[in-house]
Amino acid sequence: MFGLSGGKSVRDMNCERIKLSKTIYDMGMKVAAVSVLCQDRRVFYAMAMAGTPCPFKGKLGDEAKDAWKKNVKFRPKPVERIDAADVTDNATKVGAGLIGLALLFLIK
Repeated sequence: MFGLSGGKSVRDMNCERIKLSKTIYDMGMKVAAVSVLCQDRRVFYAMAMAGTPCPFKGKLGDEAKDAWKKNVKFRPKPVERIDAADVTDNATKVGAGLIGLALLFLIK
């Protein structure tokens, strides 16, 4: 008899970064595409562990590695994330509250 619906959108910065990188790569700018991905701390350190440091202001390879060592303050910082469980818990509480409110109106 009755229907209730709700929705919410969440901005996924990592997804945006991947799409930007792919678009830049498709335009033929491979170093710039890697630079976009290197803004993520996980990618930054994975590249370093693989022996291929992220580009630094146009420098590649060993030059980039030395530049990153001298300019530690430019390394990507950890991004604060909203845990999916927090979003789900809040949505569940709101949904339960709305259902309870609807039931109160139906009882009277």
